[in-house]
Amino acid sequence: MKNFSIFEKIGCDPSRYTRQVALFMPKLLTPLIVILLGTAVFCPRSAMALRFSAPTPKFNYTDASGKKQSVDIVDKYYPKKIVQPIAKADAQIDPKLRRAATIAEERARAHSLKKCWCFVKEALVAAGVVKSRPQTPLAKQAGQELVNNYGFKKLPVSNPYEAPVGSVLVYGAKRAAGHVEIRTETGFVSDFRSETPSRRPLIGVFAKS
Repeated sequence: MKNFSIFEKIGCDPSRYTRQVALFMPKLLTPLIVILLGTAVFCPRSAMALRFSAPTPKFNYTDASGKKQSVDIVDKYYPKKIVQPIAKADAQIDPKLRRAATIAEERARAHSLKKCWCFVKEALVAAGVVKSRPQTPLAKQAGQELVNNYGFKKLPVSNPYEAPVGSVLVYGAKRAAGHVEIRTETGFVSDFRSETPSRRPLIGVFAKS
């Protein structure tokens, strides 16, 4: 009723009506603006619908066959740990080798003691894979001795991650003793445990049936 009385008083004076409307409109628009802003805050999906996403950048190239190809350009870094494949058990190799891998893991240290071949020898003997302790002093000589004296065979495997659980991996070195380790389900073990294989050149992967 109060607002109607205002219009009754200014109904015959257009100039006064214009001034009153000019004063009244900001009071009316302010609540509307607040409501719209609140909608954008509490309903972000509605607000996001107003935005236009830029197209994903592409790298265009021509492959060896002359066909044009395109791939998405990676512009973000995702610091995720690279997960290596879990080793598989080969039913054709001696199951005692898997036992040797378990024994080696139980005895291994957190860091290398420079006694990789010594620890592998002990694990092979403890698991019953070999009847006597190998005698070669250098790790890079392990493969040859295991083949000559203990019935091992070199497997057709060149990728350490593809070696079956329990197999013995032998690595060479020009001016050093080399390295030897046993493949476990989740990594490699000698006198220490590692999730990754040695960086030395791989001589071969050895196992017995």
